Amino acid sequence: MKAICLSVLTLTTVFVGLLPAQTKIATVEGITEYKLDNGLEVLFFPDKAKPTFTVNVTYLVGSRNEGYGETGMAHLLEHMMFKGTAKLNDIGKLLSNHGGNYNGSTYFDRTNYFETMPASDENLRWTLDMEADRMVNSRVSRADLDSEMTVVRNEFEAGENRPMSILEERVMSTAYLWHGYGRSPIGSKSDIEHVPIPALQAFYHKYYQPDDAVLVVAGNFDEAKTMEWVKATLGAIPKPSRTLTETYTVEPTQDGEREVTLRRVGDMQAVAVAYHIPAGSHPDMAPLEVLEAILDETPSGRLYKALVETKKAMSESGDTMNLHDPGLAIFTAQVRKDGSLEDVEKTMLGVIDGIVKEPPSKEEVDRARNRLLKNIDLELNNSQNVSIVLSEWASMGDWRLMFLDRDRIRKVTPEDVARVAALYLKSSNRTLGLFIPDAKPDRSEIPATPDITATVKDYKGDAAVEQGEAFDPSPANIDSRTVRVTLPNGMKLALLSKKNRGGTVFAVLNLHYGDEKSLFGKEPAAQMAGALLMRGTQKHTRQQIQDELDKLKAQMGASAGIMTGASVSISTVRAGLPGALSLAAEVLRQPAFPESEFEQIRQATIGRAESQKSDPGSLAMNALYRHINPYPAGDPREFTTIDETIDGLKKVSIDDVRKFYAAFYGASNAELAVVGDFDVAEIQKLATSLFGDWKSPSPYTVIKRDVSKVDVMNQTIETPDKPNAVFVAGMTMPLNVNDPDYAALVFANTMIGGGSQSRLWQRIREKDGLSYGVGTSITGGAQDNLGQFLTQAISNPQNVAKVEVDFKDELAKILRDGFTAEEVATAKKAFLQERQVGRSQDRGLAGTLARYAQIGWTMQHDTDLESKIATLTPADILAALKRHVNEASISYVKGGDFKGAGSKPSAQ
Repeated sequence: MKAICLSVLTLTTVFVGLLPAQTKIATVEGITEYKLDNGLEVLFFPDKAKPTFTVNVTYLVGSRNEGYGETGMAHLLEHMMFKGTAKLNDIGKLLSNHGGNYNGSTYFDRTNYFETMPASDENLRWTLDMEADRMVNSRVSRADLDSEMTVVRNEFEAGENRPMSILEERVMSTAYLWHGYGRSPIGSKSDIEHVPIPALQAFYHKYYQPDDAVLVVAGNFDEAKTMEWVKATLGAIPKPSRTLTETYTVEPTQDGEREVTLRRVGDMQAVAVAYHIPAGSHPDMAPLEVLEAILDETPSGRLYKALVETKKAMSESGDTMNLHDPGLAIFTAQVRKDGSLEDVEKTMLGVIDGIVKEPPSKEEVDRARNRLLKNIDLELNNSQNVSIVLSEWASMGDWRLMFLDRDRIRKVTPEDVARVAALYLKSSNRTLGLFIPDAKPDRSEIPATPDITATVKDYKGDAAVEQGEAFDPSPANIDSRTVRVTLPNGMKLALLSKKNRGGTVFAVLNLHYGDEKSLFGKEPAAQMAGALLMRGTQKHTRQQIQDELDKLKAQMGASAGIMTGASVSISTVRAGLPGALSLAAEVLRQPAFPESEFEQIRQATIGRAESQKSDPGSLAMNALYRHINPYPAGDPREFTTIDETIDGLKKVSIDDVRKFYAAFYGASNAELAVVGDFDVAEIQKLATSLFGDWKSPSPYTVIKRDVSKVDVMNQTIETPDKPNAVFVAGMTMPLNVNDPDYAALVFANTMIGGGSQSRLWQRIREKDGLSYGVGTSITGGAQDNLGQFLTQAISNPQNVAKVEVDFKDELAKILRDGFTAEEVATAKKAFLQERQVGRSQDRGLAGTLARYAQIGWTMQHDTDLESKIATLTPADILAALKRHVNEASISYVKGGDFKGAGSKPSAQ
């Protein structure tokens, strides 16, 4: 054990010249697996088109491995691993300083840690050294656990605020009598609060070892050099002498219906139905995934048609849980407070039972299979996403199961789906209903987990997806590669063509309409018009639109509002872009606005609004926005109350929606931005044909917001039976992006509360352990002169007053003393690297180019802003803050169950 506790630097020194050997195991579709002598599994997934790399270390330990009294240990360690080692202190801060986006997560079968950084040898070497160090040298100390305990408990309480999440936990704990899947990964509150530090340390030393880990490196990196660095860091850790014992609890076959009832405060009702199914590696999972899609997909799913289209339920969903051991298929429905829960339960069970009596048609199976395969194909085009998804498949037994599952889905037939429906969707295998005696119980015997080694032996998979180009995401290069065109009707195009992995491409199309006078009182109609765009056109039904998107390997979404205008987003591949754009034009120019779809959307939207009436976060933020941005009723800039929103939705009619569309929709004030793998000349010609003659029927003028002088307030909102409270604070200020202080203020926000290394995060979360999450934002108007400084934090209701004290105290220190030169220098490096990484994400870049086209900017705006930030001094930043941020002008709102917690919510 002493050898294991050596620092990585020492290990590297000891093993120079004696680096371990690697054994190549397999290569599938561009991913190569190696095994090191110490048992570490290494997966390389190169993607030169990415300006970043992602390192993902997965430990094959989750709540499945926890015994009674140990629940939540894997999740606790997820937090503790960011605290530091003897060599590295505050790993989260160090990751941020290297420009990294990072996180960790815990699930039933695994815990993983992943970070995405700008591609460089220095960053990759440092990351591998850091991961090796915290694999065996993390402190896991009592002091660190005590400081993090309130944060972990607060995360637990945040989950307790969501009835749907708790209902699913209850269903799982009822469905499993003995297996660890019946325990939520976040753990029992009592176990979290009373875990002995020696037990947590023993858990850490047992599972955090190279022979229980999978390392994935994806993105832009040199494979040969990286392997040498892996061997010199993680590979230098000795293989432990202990032997891990596989979990051996097998859940007995369920022998009758089970039911659980949850009673809590809330504004909606819910039903959940679960059935035991095989392990994720079992061949039956592929037809079960297709079966789930046939039942719950929107809008063709049988449950959707029976529940949502009939307005019995607000929404429905399904999930087949792919796990190491036999899992569950879960179907849920959310019901308005005044709806009939009994009717929804009866309908759900009737539909699920009915699929055995009325097996799915070939059309249903083909549609579901095509949708699943499309989503898989799109996922495989993103090496960063795949590097994270691999955690799930590796934790099931082998990463190659990801491809094997896809291949199995390709072969699913209607007979396969009918067989698994009859085998697993039995009343005796269901958790929800009442107990019913049955003289001849019909039980589902769940198959054993397959021999995975035999299952994946000699598996080759498809050919690797085509690689993209190495793209420089600097503002100058983006501008040099972007073709900007204005169509005859005034519509602006921004077209950036670049080679991407898998030929991916993203498009954003924005329409702007109306003015302050013409849009008065029309928010509900604008919102509903946007929501109905994808629900059918004069040529295609909603289902036909979705089927066409599936054929094109495209995803499309549409939305609209008064202040935002209408927007359509597209993600697809090169071959699918022309068809997807044509379909987008049809959706925008020829909507059908079917009345049946209108009523479905209205009821679902009202239901979502009603669910916010007891949510502390929604209520607190709404109250703050209304106070600091007061506008008369009907003004497009008004923030309505939740009740006013519901009232507006109840009053709006389909005729109002159609009139709104006829009066405002057109492309005279519109932007289309496309980023990715496409032919510029082809898309420019197509866009001209589709939109160039479409003129707006009414004038458009930017609606500008103003700073209003308001009295400060400190308000408390009681939300009974909500154990997680929300603290928000804010003020407005005159601020435009052209203001000389804008750059200093935007940059200052990163150090105040804009990230995990900010003053407020370090004080409220890290030092005092009061909140799971705290953050701030400082914004300035691009087309008006309204700036805002906003803060939000969550905490236990008993700690809200302490959060307020910490916020006020830390802000006062900042406004008095400013930031140190070291803080500013470190934040600059991270801030500028984060912006560079942000520009490398095509989806976000398309949105930026569209927004800039509207305002009249090029990417020179980014260059100018970043140049100003690079020259800022601590004195510049402090002076700007003092000119714009006034402690005495900040208003506060707190929402939570303060009476139930017996606490005083205010620091005053």
